[in-house]
Amino acid sequence: MRGATGRSIKKDRIVVAAGKLFAHQGYHGTTTREIAHLADVSENTLFRHFEHKEKLFWSALRLHSDGMGFRKDLLEGLRQGESPEVVLPMIFESLRETVNFRPELLRLIAVAFVELYPKAESFSQENLSPALSAISHYLEMNIKNGRLRVSDPALLTTALVMTGLMHPVISKLIDGNISRLNKQEADRAFCGFWLDLLAPRKSIFVLPNARQLGEQPV
Repeated sequence: MRGATGRSIKKDRIVVAAGKLFAHQGYHGTTTREIAHLADVSENTLFRHFEHKEKLFWSALRLHSDGMGFRKDLLEGLRQGESPEVVLPMIFESLRETVNFRPELLRLIAVAFVELYPKAESFSQENLSPALSAISHYLEMNIKNGRLRVSDPALLTTALVMTGLMHPVISKLIDGNISRLNKQEADRAFCGFWLDLLAPRKSIFVLPNARQLGEQPV
């Protein structure tokens, strides 16, 4: 039992070390020797647990993506079609938490798509698609019921997610002062930006009548 526990601890160390190196050096830029060194094991020990480097990469990505997903209250809001004023702040908060607490996950996902694309697609379908589909379906529902302007829900989902994941950069494009706000204030500012952009507005243009146009009634 003790030996099995020791092997498990070593395997965990290898996966954690691999995640750190892959996230900062990329897949092809990281060697198994470097991973073994950081994990404080021999390269032979590494290969006893993982047949090849690619299998180790996917293990590291799965470790970092474990438990990834929206909170129950956000999922309920999406399913029940609550108003955008309620749901959008929760979406941005969830994305901000990903940026703050899972920075290596975002890097690993980027590495997967750039360097291991064919297999990255299956990971995306399993781990990313459910959340993105839930947002897209919610937006489509609100577009149909008139709460949001007519637009492509898939493109809109991409734009919202990218905004949430790139707070520091996007904030400068929206409002130069957002970077000085606290996290909750920044989320509200982003939501205000998107609601102003997407919420339908009544036209302020009034069609002039015949008299205003100088026309003579028939």
